[in-house]
Amino acid sequence: MRNEDLAISAHGLVKSFGDVRALDGVDLEAAPGTVLGVLGPNGAGKTTSVRVLTTLLEPDGGEARVAGLDVVKDAARLRSRIGLAGQYAAVDENLTGIENLTMVGRLYGNRRAAAKRRAVELLERFSLSDAGGRPAKTYSGGMRRRLDLAAALVASPPVLFLDEPTTGLDPRSRIELWEAIEELVGDGTTVLLTTQYLEEADRLADRIAVVDHGHVIAEGTADELKSRVGGVRVEVTLTHEAAAFAATSALECMSDEPVHTDGALVVVQVAERSGAIMEAARRLSQAGVGAEDIAVRRPTLDDVFLTLTGHAAADEEATVEAERELVTA
Repeated sequence: MRNEDLAISAHGLVKSFGDVRALDGVDLEAAPGTVLGVLGPNGAGKTTSVRVLTTLLEPDGGEARVAGLDVVKDAARLRSRIGLAGQYAAVDENLTGIENLTMVGRLYGNRRAAAKRRAVELLERFSLSDAGGRPAKTYSGGMRRRLDLAAALVASPPVLFLDEPTTGLDPRSRIELWEAIEELVGDGTTVLLTTQYLEEADRLADRIAVVDHGHVIAEGTADELKSRVGGVRVEVTLTHEAAAFAATSALECMSDEPVHTDGALVVVQVAERSGAIMEAARRLSQAGVGAEDIAVRRPTLDDVFLTLTGHAAADEEATVEAERELVTA
């Protein structure tokens, strides 16, 4: 797809905060009506990328276009064509839900009646109609996040940026937000989603870019990335650590990769999850090896980073602090 046909196109983005190089040549692309997941730990450069692409920061180098507009040269025009919801719900807690959304509509230049109609539509869409007349400070965390997402959609933007939108949410609220995002994409919205959760990117993203220390270190579909970190793992906790050698011999034919042992824990990488537990249990039983537990585990963010970079996905506080100082200065 040509660059001019992409909803999001960034090439060689560079951004520094003092001595900290937050972005060091970042390339990102998203086709219209798709979800691009940007996966990485705190400080990897995810939020800085979002701030550049949403015109909140000017890059030191590189170029980017969103919805066909240059993020620097066309910044003023672009702001009316994008929506942004950050890690924390940016709502006025003293205003009601409908007042918050009406205020956003007014800021976009809509007449009060039109802004209120749009507010009512969005409250209904995000199952907040019953709470629309209540102050936002009475909302649960999940309700506030849905209200924040609704505010980002007041102007019906074709491109939406979600910066770790489910951080701090309970599992039920997280799933509700995922469903809302899926509905938006089904209607044709392009979404760039930053996240620390591989599960979240796996469910929502058409393609995933893995970011570390300001670089995109891997890019592809969820299945492509999982294959690079060894796919699904069967973890066996043995009854007796001394049986580790026998367990290894029994399970090694299940994988093309070497079986890993750590005391009483035996780990086998397998290509398919289906039937893996039963197969492992059968082979261990035939070998006379007892097991306290057998579980299947999907790759985690740490698995991705350990495989791709050789280090765990640790927080990079220097970048986080540098960004915070710049924004609050």
